[in-house]
Amino acid sequence: MASSRIHFSVNPHFPHDLPRISSTCQLQFQFQTSNPSHLSFTALIPSPLSKTRKISSPAARRRSCGAARSHMTMEEKPISGDKMLVYVPPHPLIKHWVSVLRNEQTPCPIFRNAMAELGRLLMYEASRDWLPTVAGEIQSPMGVASVEFIDPREPVAVVPILRAGLALAEHASSILPATKTYHLGVSRDEETLQPTVYLNKLPDKFPEGSKVFVVDPMLATGGTIVAAITLLKERGISNKQIKVISAVSAPPALQKLSEQFPGLHVYTGIIDPTVNDKGFIIPGLGDAGDRSYGT
Repeated sequence: MASSRIHFSVNPHFPHDLPRISSTCQLQFQFQTSNPSHLSFTALIPSPLSKTRKISSPAARRRSCGAARSHMTMEEKPISGDKMLVYVPPHPLIKHWVSVLRNEQTPCPIFRNAMAELGRLLMYEASRDWLPTVAGEIQSPMGVASVEFIDPREPVAVVPILRAGLALAEHASSILPATKTYHLGVSRDEETLQPTVYLNKLPDKFPEGSKVFVVDPMLATGGTIVAAITLLKERGISNKQIKVISAVSAPPALQKLSEQFPGLHVYTGIIDPTVNDKGFIIPGLGDAGDRSYGT
C-alpha cells in the first residue's frame, strides 16, 4: 500500500464585520492508497468559536477512509494579493444548505431550492466590499438622509456554467441589482474528464472595469472552471476582476486555479478532501446537474 502526500494551503478570510479575533482551524486529511492521484490535503478554513454537535453512525464510521486532525490558532496571517484566496464563510445557513444538498434522500425540487439558497448566501458574501456604490442625499419622511446606492453604471456580470450553475445562480438578480447574465455551457467527457464548450454567450469584449461572478457548483478536477476563466481572460477580464462561486470544492481544482490564476477569489460552501477516478468529489453531493433537474 503506497502513501502519497501533498500539502495544499488555502488562505481564508473573514468578512470585515465579524469579530476581530482571527480563528482558523487547520484540517489535515491523509489517505493511504495505491493510487498516487489520491493525495492528502491541508487547508485553513474559518472556524466559528461555538460548540457544534457531531452526528455519526456506525455505517458512516465504516465508510471512513481518512483521519482529520484539528489545531486552533489565534494569530493574524498576512494575505498576499498575488495568491489565490478561498473563502469558506462560517455561516450556519451555509452549513445547513450544504447538508441538505449532501443528503441522497433530498428530492429534486428541494435540492434545486437548496442550491439556489446557497448561491444567494455565497454571492452575498462575495459581493461584500466589491460592488461599486454612489453616495448622495435623499429626503426621508423625517428629514434629509445621506445614502449609498449600488452604482448601476458599473458593469457586473454573472456567468453560470450550465447546467447546474443555473440553479446556484438563480437568485443572483435578487441581490445584485444591476447585472447581466451570460450563459456558458461546458460538458465533461466521462472517460477523459476533459471539458468541451457547447454554448458560449459571452460578449466578444467585456466593458472596461467589469466585475464577473463565475458560478460553477462543483470544483472537482478543475477542467471546466479553468476553461471558463480562460475564455473570460481572452475577453479582457483579469484574475482580480473574477470571483468564483461554488457549492463544493476539492484540492485538484483549487490547485489548478491557484497555479494558473493568481489573485483569484473563490467562495465555496465547503472544501472536500478528494476526487475519485471518475472525477466526482468525495463525499460531495453527486451530480449537481442531474439532481437539480431530475435527469
